[in-house]
Amino acid sequence: MQNTQLIPNQPLALQLAKRDLSLLVYDAVNLEGVAMTLPEVQTILDGITVGGHKISDQTMAVNQAKTWELLFEMVKMGRFRFDKATVLQIHQVAGKDEALDWGKFRTGFVTIAGSHYEPPAPETLDKHWLVLETILANIPDIYDRAITAFLQMARMQFFWDVNKRTGRFMMNGILLAHGYPIINVPAKGQQAFNTLMLDFYADNNMLAMNTFLRSCLDQRLLRNFTS
Repeated sequence: MQNTQLIPNQPLALQLAKRDLSLLVYDAVNLEGVAMTLPEVQTILDGITVGGHKISDQTMAVNQAKTWELLFEMVKMGRFRFDKATVLQIHQVAGKDEALDWGKFRTGFVTIAGSHYEPPAPETLDKHWLVLETILANIPDIYDRAITAFLQMARMQFFWDVNKRTGRFMMNGILLAHGYPIINVPAKGQQAFNTLMLDFYADNNMLAMNTFLRSCLDQRLLRNFTS
């Protein structure tokens, strides 16, 4: 699937993403079923605890912000790569105190709630990762490449937990590194996102999710990359 021809601009793409940091965190935690308001997220990111929320909820929000900041720095310094070292570094921050183990591929079997699909055995994960790197290297369209990275990471479940969030960071790392606007799934899209992901897990057909994720691009901001 080809996007309307965009003109890459990494400094602009980074700046626009940074401006929306609190919104990115808000949408991410709500997609995980944590009902926080945007002002609550902004307060937590200012270092102030918010009453009525579990410590684990606030940890998730803080981890999200820290991972975005890490990703921004990687891209700015030209250090972002779609490789195992980078994804482990991303998960080390995103999955801290949430996953059974963070910064490492899982060492056991997992299932996906609501799906009969079974992710690959732990001893095959390194092989699956290398295959994914090869697949991505041969996808010319950057948005197709980034979306494929997220979807296949979610389906392979490389980690005990925080797989979709880590996959979205890697997806957006690809986009930012190439100078393109990020994809942010809004909280209001949670039901559609979850439904389409379950369909995707079952048959590995990426078309519907590719269309959905592209629909999440902010068309107002895309205008900055057309001239």
